[in-house]
Amino acid sequence: MLFTLDQLNDATAVVREAMLPTPQYHWPQLSEETGCQVWVKHENHTPTGAFKVRGGLVYLKELTSRGERPQLITATRGNHGQSIPYAAARYGVPVTVLVPEGNSVEKNAAMRAWGASVETFGADFDVARVEAERRAVERGLTLVPSFHPALVRGVATYALELFQAAPDLDVVYVPVGMGSGICGVITVRDLLGLSTEVVGVVSTHAPAMALSVAAGRIVETNSANTFADGVACRVPMPAAFDVIRQGAARIVQVSEDEVA
Repeated sequence: MLFTLDQLNDATAVVREAMLPTPQYHWPQLSEETGCQVWVKHENHTPTGAFKVRGGLVYLKELTSRGERPQLITATRGNHGQSIPYAAARYGVPVTVLVPEGNSVEKNAAMRAWGASVETFGADFDVARVEAERRAVERGLTLVPSFHPALVRGVATYALELFQAAPDLDVVYVPVGMGSGICGVITVRDLLGLSTEVVGVVSTHAPAMALSVAAGRIVETNSANTFADGVACRVPMPAAFDVIRQGAARIVQVSEDEVA
């Protein structure tokens, strides 16, 4: 287990200091379209418009509770990169965010609005990520990775909300980028003793995690050219891969048209 139920409840208390639970709605037209009862968890209702903010809040709370106020650096396509400065601003912690070339202008602007120093580096997220790791070592900065126990514990609070509000779900579909969201859902499902299947979803243009699970080992791809930038990852994280391989029912690939 990545965390205990007590640790999850502690993370929920941290998240509640900044935001209310997001809603989950049963949409009848989606149900009619699919032939089953469909619930949507609206993480677009968080302060940054994405579930990642929960992880940033827990990560910064733990970091600063140790008396640390380091300079942070991270890489992102935008959601993680809004989460960290949003949370860091609450504690006066400076953040540098590296984004790849051609990144969303709107997300870059949002990150700067939350107080981050945003710099463009590299052709895609994974190139920016490696550069952030290099600068952290070279300049003595604290690297905030995309996958970390505190981040997963924070984002898992949305899974707890969902399962408490709709406990009889047969299947939960979770988009997969670096894996914190689906790992949170899997762990909460197991902690609550539920039989719900967890299915990961990736774009056919960014299939690294699906290919890795199918092969039983980490498989990197040469590109992740999907307009769904939150899942545009080429190199799976080993820690996330291990949880997904053991706890997900399967990983499905969908086309760009299906994503749209």
